[in-house]
This record gives sequence, C-alpha cells and structure tokens, in this order.
Amino acid sequence: MTVKKIGIVSRCDHEDALEMVRTIVEHFKSMVDIAVTSNTADPLDLQDVEVITIEEMRDKGVELLISVGGDGTVLRTIARMADPLPILGINMGTLGFLVDVNPADAIESIEEALKGFKYTERSRLNVKLNGEKIPPATNEVVLTTARPAKILTFRITIDDREVEDVRADGVVIATPTGSTAYAMSAGGPIIDPNVNATLIVPLAPFKLSSRPWVVPADSHIKVEMIIPEKEAALVVDGQYTHTIQENDVVTLTKSNFPARFVETSASGFYERVQSKLR
Repeated sequence: MTVKKIGIVSRCDHEDALEMVRTIVEHFKSMVDIAVTSNTADPLDLQDVEVITIEEMRDKGVELLISVGGDGTVLRTIARMADPLPILGINMGTLGFLVDVNPADAIESIEEALKGFKYTERSRLNVKLNGEKIPPATNEVVLTTARPAKILTFRITIDDREVEDVRADGVVIATPTGSTAYAMSAGGPIIDPNVNATLIVPLAPFKLSSRPWVVPADSHIKVEMIIPEKEAALVVDGQYTHTIQENDVVTLTKSNFPARFVETSASGFYERVQSKLR
C-alpha cells in the first residue's frame, strides 16, 4: 500500500537538518501530502505543508514520520505520541543507533518507503513516579545521584519479590533498544531487539556482586530510594528529568504501545552495531 501522507519533525538548532527538511518538502510535495511541526516549519517559512503538532499527526492521517536529526530527535518525538507512528530517521547527528539513513541516501530511502514499507516494533517502558505517569521510555530510565561522589541505595523489587538493595551511583533500567545506549557504557550486555526483556544495570556499584540483570519484559519493576537526606535524579531517555528523594517510588511496566521503526536496507541490527561501534 502506497503512503499518502507523511509527517516531518526536525532538529531546529541545526542548519543542515533544516535544509534537509526543505529538500524533502520540495522533492515530495507534489507526490504526497506533507505535515510538519511548527518548530520545523517556522524557520523555513514553508508554505505548501500542513502545520500540526506531533500529537495530532496520527489523527490527521499521517502514515509515516520522517525524523531529521539524531537519536535525541527520535526519542523526543516518540515520547510525545501515545501510539507511535512508524519513524524513518535521517541521521544528521553523530553516532545514531535509531537513525539508519545517511543524508546522501535520504531522498532515495523516502521514495522507497512511499511505495510501501515494513517496520519493526520495539518495546517501551511505562514509567510512574509515586503513582503519577511521566513520559514512557524507548531507551532507558536512569536513577542517578544528583550530587557527585555521593553514593545512593536503591531497593529493587521485581513482581513483588525483592531482588537486592543496590548501593551505587545509580541504576539504569533499559529496553533492548536502550541496551546499546547508556546501559552498554555502564557495562551491560547488548540485547537483540527481538528479545522480550528488560535490562537492569547498576552504575558504579559499591559491591562487586551487584551485576546487571536481564528480566522478562512483562515484569513489574519497582525502584525505591531508601537512604535519607540524599537527592537523586530520574531521567527518561536523556530528555526528561525529575528530582526524587527518600521513599520515592519509581515503577516500570511494559507499554502496550511500542515504538515503530521503518526497516531499511541498512537497518540490520548486528550490522548496525558493528558499524556504529568500530
């Protein structure tokens, strides 16, 4: 089935990214309906596009979302969609595990996608802080000390069974997608996105016996701060930060609405890991 309407979101502080948006719009405006976010459209003074929010795109008939930027652009975009649209990422950043397409291949890749595309679904984590929902995580949730050189203690419970009290600089709870991000840098394993799991990685643990855990994705994970008079930060996908204190409780469960990434010829997981980590 051919695509009739695309959406475009972009970094707004990157001139090359904005020029890529202009190129995409000029090339495809006669072939397909185009919707663009206001932050992207305004600097370019685009005239022949529909300007809407990311949250409106699904209801307005967008079938494919083009993200121009890096992983951060993709993560921010997904977080704003309750039921994420399939995303094709054009890599205007540096490393970019979530953005498969190089700028030189952007037009050709979009042309192929418009003829019909397949996408992979990646699990997300629903996150609640003291029972209140905050944006879900596509990569990871990080709980970390807000004061350098101050160790914290977290109590980790999985499905109402206490796992351990972790004394560390923090802890990363990651999806398989996020296993190649902060969790990997902290010593966690790389997990194939097809594995239905969640990864828990202590950050610089005090005890050498505190090792990473891989648990079923359907697990109900609870993390509690149990040391008094110390503050920590809760960070979702490196984009959203909340302060947490003693007795605060963070709960994580698998989201019913996964992230969706358009498959491209360059998007094989093992090939991408090899090319990015050389």
